[in-house]
Amino acid sequence: MSEPARAREAASTLQLCRIMGPNDANIVGNVHGGIILKMIEEAGCIVSTRHCNTQNGDRCVAALVRVEKTEFLSPVFIGEVTHVTAEITYTSKHSLEVQVHVMAENILTGAKKLANKAALWYVPFSLQNVEKIMDVPPIKYAAAEQEEEGKKRYEAQKLERMETKARTEEVVPPLPDPEDHPKERHTVGFSQSSLIHLVGPSDCTLHDYVQGGVTMKLMDEVAGIVAARHCSTNIVTASVDAINFHRKIKKGCVVTVTGRLTFVSNKSMEIEVFVDAASLVEAEKKKYRAVSAFFTFISLDKYNRAQTVPPIKFDGEEELRRAEEGEARYLQRKEKRLAERERQSAAAQS
Repeated sequence: MSEPARAREAASTLQLCRIMGPNDANIVGNVHGGIILKMIEEAGCIVSTRHCNTQNGDRCVAALVRVEKTEFLSPVFIGEVTHVTAEITYTSKHSLEVQVHVMAENILTGAKKLANKAALWYVPFSLQNVEKIMDVPPIKYAAAEQEEEGKKRYEAQKLERMETKARTEEVVPPLPDPEDHPKERHTVGFSQSSLIHLVGPSDCTLHDYVQGGVTMKLMDEVAGIVAARHCSTNIVTASVDAINFHRKIKKGCVVTVTGRLTFVSNKSMEIEVFVDAASLVEAEKKKYRAVSAFFTFISLDKYNRAQTVPPIKFDGEEELRRAEEGEARYLQRKEKRLAERERQSAAAQS
């Protein structure tokens, strides 16, 4: 094996670990989903950037363009150690797929649990020219089937990313006016929330563009506020549908992160989250849609068990239409979970 090939193989996996502290959690000790998402993205960025810099030519930094559906399988608590393992599982000419698993370890008992797993897609950009997309060194596959399955995932995510970008850029929703804020509880307008953040140097990569993990953490915080306002209980992130990064956000931009309820089932809430950005200092200050996703939260009782969620009180046909679309996504997610359990059960019996 050549030296570059050995370097690429060594750079295709990574593990990060860190103990969870009070700053990572809510008031009852559950670690925020946004903290886990940020750690996942950091691991993916490091392994992707390392891999892409094993070749000659311009140095580059890998930028996050999409996160596939992410399941929060077990809660993580203060004092536990998270082990984040990232592995490159597919490469195209200009992108990489990274599979990430998060294990939570109780260091007092030694018990470990799978807390989260996700698939992320990165694209490498040259440090000399941020508009230049670099070629990605190929990885070695264990079998031809592995490469073929990766190609199918690549084509599917590429199509979905383009469709989502076209749909979400149609309308930038206005910020809620405090004077017009509905007083009635459990309406969409009552819980809708926004967060405004100025992108500074500590939020950015070497390119001076915001890190994907920073954006995801802000999105999770806003979605959590929406869920808490609707339920008035302890809430946790249950899952995140695909997060699509449509356009870059540069240092000095003001980002507006807006979340609104779209659908409520018996024990879960779907929250649509948008990230809009506009430059604070440049002449062109037009707001644009940068990121979009759907978050699912659940309400917990004092024993950390899922409990019933109050239904939404709808106001108008637009909210009803979004709820119907949300219910379709909810049923689709449920169907996929059942199919995955059946597949795992069949594999265990074989």
